Amino acid sequence: MRAVIQRVTTAKVVIDDIVRAEIQHGFLVFLGIETEDTQNDAKWLADKIKHMRIMNDEEGKMNLTLSDINGDVLVVSQFTLHASTKKGNRPSYIGAARPDKAIPLYNFFNEQLEVLTGKEIATGIFGADMKVSLTNDGPVTIIIDSRNRE
Repeated sequence: MRAVIQRVTTAKVVIDDIVRAEIQHGFLVFLGIETEDTQNDAKWLADKIKHMRIMNDEEGKMNLTLSDINGDVLVVSQFTLHASTKKGNRPSYIGAARPDKAIPLYNFFNEQLEVLTGKEIATGIFGADMKVSLTNDGPVTIIIDSRNRE
């Protein structure tokens, strides 16, 4: 399971010209689910995100968690995070989980994050053509992969 986390001052998802979800200060999480991913990956990643200390404290140092600042989270599914570019110029998405596996894990991840943060998680719609806009704060962008637990 791969996540790109962006610290944002605002973020929103628009589908068919309708705002589906919008947050203020917090994290925009692009989530890619791989064929080998399990609920354990989702639990680990949700816990990792909840405890990320990338929010600024009073001195401007990245020292606070999302909970410390009562921040919001927007999660957007993105199978292209598992693109393979080893051959040619057209990416292959063979490593990305199919919807029958990915959708339940996407929902499970969101549920885990909601329990851990105690806040409703804003989401896009899995598989929809989404327009995502954001104001990256910092900029701060962190990439986490459950296959590479450092």
